Amino acid sequence: MVVSDAATSSAGVARRYSTGAIILHWLIALAIVAETALGWRMDGPPGGTTFAIYQLHKSVGITILALTLVRIVWRLTHRPPPAVAGLAWEHRLASLVHIGFYVVLLAIPLSGWLIVSASRTGVDTVLYGLVPFPHLPGIEGLAAGSKAAVEAAAEQAHRLLGWLMIGLLGLHVAGALKHHLIDRDDGLARMLPGASTVRLIDSRLIAVAVP
Repeated sequence: MVVSDAATSSAGVARRYSTGAIILHWLIALAIVAETALGWRMDGPPGGTTFAIYQLHKSVGITILALTLVRIVWRLTHRPPPAVAGLAWEHRLASLVHIGFYVVLLAIPLSGWLIVSASRTGVDTVLYGLVPFPHLPGIEGLAAGSKAAVEAAAEQAHRLLGWLMIGLLGLHVAGALKHHLIDRDDGLARMLPGASTVRLIDSRLIAVAVP
């Protein structure tokens, strides 16, 4: 069953994404920002702090994977609001960016999980220091040479996907700001929490600029 994912303002004018979609969107956005910062910090000097950051990076990555799966299920069962007015190429680009997000939000955590599973160090993953998390099945039994090849390929993919994510974020933020600053439509307001309209100068725009 597919239900509407749109909500109307009290005046019945602005159609917005539902509260569930908005919450999932911003939880994933915040997790991506945190995960990116942790990823850069993982290149720090070896030691207890770097190890803790590495473990937190894995925990946040699995959280992003779980939230993305929930978001996909939500999207399949809740019809989004109608697209705002725009040129055909803009709609096509927006669709490609959204599809790209779903792909990389699944592929990046999975490639990271594959790295950990094939790693020669064999460090266990404990989510947030509380919940043991298994390695991918079938990896630990591989021969040493095969595991090393899998680990190297997964690391390369993880790195490239990370840069792709940064590019997609740039396009996404640029599109949101174009709707707000140039088109002056409700495209941005539909996904921001709070009031259904956004002033030209609005404190909530900080949330858009942060990623």
